[in-house]
Amino acid sequence: MPVADTSQHVSGVAERYASSLFELALEEGVVPAVTADLDRFQAMLDESDDLKRFVHSPVFSADEQVGAIQALATKAGFGAYVTNFLKLVASNRRLFALPGMIKAFRIIAAKHRGEISAEVTSAHALTQAQEDELKAALKGVTGKDVAIAVTVDPSILGGLIVKVGSRQIDTSLRTKLSTLKLALKEVG
Repeated sequence: MPVADTSQHVSGVAERYASSLFELALEEGVVPAVTADLDRFQAMLDESDDLKRFVHSPVFSADEQVGAIQALATKAGFGAYVTNFLKLVASNRRLFALPGMIKAFRIIAAKHRGEISAEVTSAHALTQAQEDELKAALKGVTGKDVAIAVTVDPSILGGLIVKVGSRQIDTSLRTKLSTLKLALKEVG
């Protein structure tokens, strides 16, 4: 069964890695644990500029990246599947593609559960109640259960940006201010 067929844009490299990890996790019955570890890693990336720089920097050798990832995974208490996956990605010099791999994994896992996947960008972390309310609202619109992946981006100032498939709903304050600024330029 082709598990990597996604309607959302993800790079081929990211999709191949994510698909391989998902197939292994599915075979071993550890999809929820792998998903939780990947979500925790994404949260660490969102919260740490140093980790972001490390993941995207080409100046570290593969050995240095593998060593740092091993230490990080051990400290975070990641399971063997995610730890080995992260080490493989580091040894192949593909750490820069990790966010895309995590995104692809979420899409594949959601599709396997019969859900659709939504990417949500928020200026601050959402509470569980806010996430539940958003899932309910999206289910009302789409008619399907929705798995959401929240990314925190303070630069949007407020509101949300929600991507479901090829549709995007942008209620961010940054966009509203840009629209207002443009409207004011046209008036003056």
